[in-house]
Amino acid sequence: MTTATECIEIQADSRQVLDERLDDAVRGLQQIAMETGTQGILLTRHKAGHYTAALSDQVPFGMTRELIN
Repeated sequence: MTTATECIEIQADSRQVLDERLDDAVRGLQQIAMETGTQGILLTRHKAGHYTAALSDQVPFGMTRELIN
């Protein structure tokens, strides 16, 4: 079971904007993850230009993984 204590939805039409939003989301989640030291970050691609970024107990602390749906 994945526990997501924080989830950020990211949508963008251009690659540059998408990259910036993904980077911002990951940085924010890294700060939250540092408080507990138990969760990593899972980026999920739902479709082109639409992602979610979340803390996940399925990803080791200090790691970021991408899942493509």
